[in-house]
Amino acid sequence: MSDILYVFTRLNLLSVIDILLVALIFYGLFRLMQGTQAVQLLRGVIIVVLLTILITSVLKLAAFSWLIRNSLSALLVAIPVIFQPELRRALERVGRAGFLTNRQESTSDLVIEEVCQACHRLAERRHGALIVLERETGLQEYIDTGTRLESKVSAELLLTIFFPNTALHDGAVIIREDEIVAAACVLPLAGDMMPDRQLGLRHRAAVGATEETDAISIVVSEETGIISIAHNGRMIRRLDVKRLGKILQAFYRPRLQRVLPRWLDWIGRLTSRV
Repeated sequence: MSDILYVFTRLNLLSVIDILLVALIFYGLFRLMQGTQAVQLLRGVIIVVLLTILITSVLKLAAFSWLIRNSLSALLVAIPVIFQPELRRALERVGRAGFLTNRQESTSDLVIEEVCQACHRLAERRHGALIVLERETGLQEYIDTGTRLESKVSAELLLTIFFPNTALHDGAVIIREDEIVAAACVLPLAGDMMPDRQLGLRHRAAVGATEETDAISIVVSEETGIISIAHNGRMIRRLDVKRLGKILQAFYRPRLQRVLPRWLDWIGRLTSRV
């Protein structure tokens, strides 16, 4: 207890700023890797490092310690090679400036408005659709099964994708922040059969994606034009556009809006003007 109090007495304003900057850098790195295959790789590296520290501190193994010491130089060279795509994306975002800005309008309200408008028109035309909104859990493994688009979210583009007999209409559209990342994606099916036998594979895929992740799935039935939404393995059916918008407003928020405090938004806006 005395050691902890001693550490706090040594803290000053510069020490707090130093700690916050280091924490911000690590958060930025983790956020850039989220939704990519590097997340699992980074998790494995952290587990290996923690186990190594635990073993070397508890057990005095001379040969093992020698091997770890001589492997550090090779590891420092391997890390930039392994995480090259993520490091490149980080430098690109830093170059744009203002990537920490709160993108409430572009990543939440605008996306919800475009998605609701598209679902309304799809329901009127009886065009089946499956739209998945990515949240905290990355959907990269499902994105890789489809066709990459990386286009801004718009109702017109969604209507074009789900027009019957087009090349991309069969499968799911995955939205990440304010981009349609991919179309014609394959999703896992729900583990249990749907209670309503009229619900087909599109509804089972919508529920299946939300059973394994925290994503939000929106389904427009091709037979009935009914709009449904799935979240946390459960489905809400027979929604009108107004109710769909309210549910999405309650559940879908951009990652930065949920995690970063408002003073980081101010910093992002300031740096974007420089």
